[in-house]
Amino acid sequence: MFLPPFNFPENIILLITDTLPSPASFLLHRALTAHLKSSPTQTSNAGVHKKATIVSVSEDLTKWKAIASRSNINLEQQIDSGSLTFIDALSLIQPPVAGSIAEPSLRPLIDPIINSISTSGSGKNTEHVVILDDITTLEWIGFPLLDISRFVRALVASCRRANTTLIIRHHFTLADEIDDLFRQLLQLCTYHLEVRSLASGRSGAVSGEVALHAGPSTPLGQLKLTPRSSALQYRLSDTGSIFFERGTGAAVL
Repeated sequence: MFLPPFNFPENIILLITDTLPSPASFLLHRALTAHLKSSPTQTSNAGVHKKATIVSVSEDLTKWKAIASRSNINLEQQIDSGSLTFIDALSLIQPPVAGSIAEPSLRPLIDPIINSISTSGSGKNTEHVVILDDITTLEWIGFPLLDISRFVRALVASCRRANTTLIIRHHFTLADEIDDLFRQLLQLCTYHLEVRSLASGRSGAVSGEVALHAGPSTPLGQLKLTPRSSALQYRLSDTGSIFFERGTGAAVL
């Protein structure tokens, strides 16, 4: 189980959406930290090797290292030990150029991701999380929706075959503005974690709220869902994030 307080099961496809006023970066870093720090000493996790792959389109490794260090995780050591693979997406792909006859391709990006998954094996002794941050930028820099859709479907299929957890972040330009890319991602995910700013505006005590919705492949009764009407609120601090029920700002989850 990872990403407290939601405690998702392993081997799911998790879609996280946000907007510019309420970015979900903290959830991605929280998921990575929770995964790498989860104790292997428990009976159910005995002998389990934790692995993670970060596919970063918008943030460099330095940013990931700095945030992980606040939780006493040295990502450089994780990379050296083989527990972490960091893939800089924009160093592998060339965005489409107006007037160019060359066809842009996401193949150079999918191959190293699949390789990182396959090297971890599909056995029960490895729990692997892949974090794609973020898919929307691929569309913003000019890749056609069809190419992105094929890329995502190949990635989802590879993760499912290898029993690997996949987290994808998608940005909304405007809240409640549903786009075609989101519709396709929603059809593939197990859960949809929605990060929103407060409808009442900015608050010094509350940074935003999070709702949890089921995807088409969600097993019935596996997790308690959280609709918008009862969304969890959160506050960001220098050391992390704090979750609480509406109207209980002093409580910590």
